[in-house]
Amino acid sequence: MPETYDATRGRLEAYFDGTANEAWKRLMSDAPVSRIRQTVRAGRDRMRAALLAQLPADLHGARVLDAGCGAGQLSVELAARGAEVVGADISPRLLELADSRTPEGLRGRITYRAGDMLDPGLGRFHYVVAMDSLIHYAVDDIAAALARLAPRVDHGFAFTVAPRTPALSAMHLAGKLFPRSDRSPAIQPVGTPALAKAVAARAPLSDWMLAPGVRVSSGFYISQAMELRPA
Repeated sequence: MPETYDATRGRLEAYFDGTANEAWKRLMSDAPVSRIRQTVRAGRDRMRAALLAQLPADLHGARVLDAGCGAGQLSVELAARGAEVVGADISPRLLELADSRTPEGLRGRITYRAGDMLDPGLGRFHYVVAMDSLIHYAVDDIAAALARLAPRVDHGFAFTVAPRTPALSAMHLAGKLFPRSDRSPAIQPVGTPALAKAVAARAPLSDWMLAPGVRVSSGFYISQAMELRPA
């Protein structure tokens, strides 16, 4: 992987497992949060539903990687559909939270793993979902990450990017004026044509089809669902 991927991953690990861990625990719960984070929570709920809509309603027999699973909300919903889920995240502390919140009846279907979501040791999958875990990476790093996973994925990816829009750029510039506790990690706005070009240039993905899905805009949360499948 490019050096920029490793450097970005290191910064994200320090953020999610350190300085902002408690804030993200509150965000991924029903606990009271600031008005800004309320919009983020609502947007994440809508995006989670949008990504799930890209997958079969019945996932019995399917193995799914929840790449960057955080507190495990998506992993739980995938398991409830019958999938065998591997939830991978760089934050051991968020994975502890995920494990504590996993319903007893679904524990046998979910394995949480701390470390790089691209680790080949995680095995082979029918689907990969990556909700807001690639939005901090540049276009080439996103394409490289997808290309690294693709040889181990049978049916496709459901993931998100931060869309390149004037509104998103303005919101994140304005966000610098808010208290540090309400700031998210730096994101990398991505244009769909640029991503499509970068994906097509990667040999493992040259015959895969990239298509935009639902775009969710909720206050300070803007995210674009994407779908990538073999042709």
